[in-house]
Amino acid sequence: MLENYLPVLIFIVMGIVIGMMPILIGFLISPKRPNAAKLSPYECGFSPFEDARLPFDVRYYLVAILFILFDLETAFLIPWAVVLRHIGWYGFSSMMVFLGLLVIGFIYEWKKGALEWE
Repeated sequence: MLENYLPVLIFIVMGIVIGMMPILIGFLISPKRPNAAKLSPYECGFSPFEDARLPFDVRYYLVAILFILFDLETAFLIPWAVVLRHIGWYGFSSMMVFLGLLVIGFIYEWKKGALEWE
């Protein structure tokens, strides 16, 4: 039974080895000449304006959650459309309930002003 998993284990080990090889080669043969400019936290030519550890505005997270929500909607719509003829009215009605819930959530977010950016 365990011999069936040996190719998977070999594949995982080879993936880790091949993935780590460029990092190790770069670390071993790269020149090590640190200076003040390379060790500074920002290398864009000017000093940072503020502390880098400031909290993000909650709107970034809200937009990310909304993107995931509507991305999942698309991920469910494509397989549903492919098998629509086979699943019949039950599959159609359950997807309409799902889409209705998403539309209600979208309208709620819109009314609350979550989609408006200042």
